[in-house]
Amino acid sequence: MPYPMPASLLEADLHPGKPPILHTGTPDDAPAWAAEHHHALRTLVTEHGALLIRGLHLRDADQAGAVLHHLAPAPMTDREAFAPRQTYTPGVYSSSAWPPNQQMCMHHELSYTLRPPGLMLFACLTAPTAGGATAIADASTVLQALPTELVRRFEQEGWLLTRTYNDEIGISYTEAFGTDDRTAIEDYCRTHAIDFAWQSDGSLCTRQRRPAVTAHPVTGRRCWFNQIAFLNEWTIEPEIREYLIDIHGPDQLPFNTRFGEGDPIGEDIIRLLSDTYTAHTTREPWQPGDLMLVDNLQTAHSREAYEGPREVLVAMAEPLHLTDCTPTPEVSPR
Repeated sequence: MPYPMPASLLEADLHPGKPPILHTGTPDDAPAWAAEHHHALRTLVTEHGALLIRGLHLRDADQAGAVLHHLAPAPMTDREAFAPRQTYTPGVYSSSAWPPNQQMCMHHELSYTLRPPGLMLFACLTAPTAGGATAIADASTVLQALPTELVRRFEQEGWLLTRTYNDEIGISYTEAFGTDDRTAIEDYCRTHAIDFAWQSDGSLCTRQRRPAVTAHPVTGRRCWFNQIAFLNEWTIEPEIREYLIDIHGPDQLPFNTRFGEGDPIGEDIIRLLSDTYTAHTTREPWQPGDLMLVDNLQTAHSREAYEGPREVLVAMAEPLHLTDCTPTPEVSPR
């Protein structure tokens, strides 16, 4: 349902090439301001897909965490992550650990899970000296720009994520699932439609099939919602990819994506997806104290390469149910 607006309507500044920006002035109490304007802010995020809030002057993790908790009273626990995070307070994390000199491609957070977050929250405490923007792209616009036949195939088949949890890259299965209990991990996988197999060396291989196109539960807009490009082998640095294939073989990369029925996705398709995202990317450099809210279904986000220290806190909330979105392919047999 749409979120109710208070009597005093907040308005975002709209400029080509930039996300919507809301200038707050300088409230004396940022957490209290966030609590007061929670519904209005959420409405703006649904309307625009994302909102950069400037003027709260968030100074430290405690203050930023309080703001995030007011805006997301029931934050989600990070599960099935692809890179490590530091936990600040329950439900408030560091950004995913990723080499500063490498771009983190456009994606929708945890879109390979059955209950991905509907809302992403980012709080910048330290802005890098260069680069490092959390850029965004409208998922409906990206969908419309993609070739019809390619979209049709992904709509029919969904997409397949394969993962091998080992010590080479990414995170261990203990970090991803929050436990080293194999029985608990197996139960989680069965409950969340994940095919799994333990390897003789103790590593874990998983496969999960998910929809590539979904409808937003409030707006009804069809969205290109997945991590097909980001988690594909062709976005791994070439020398690292070659090394991993030499060591583990092409079928046991830390992560890879395929068409839903298991066919490989060619480098040309990944390049097309990346180029389409690039053509529809908007960005605004972080300033210390900024807050950004992102509708995770309507809007993809990335993290650009950067120089200097960068500290951006992250929270996730409002879990979606992919069973409410169509289509939802069943897990394909191994």
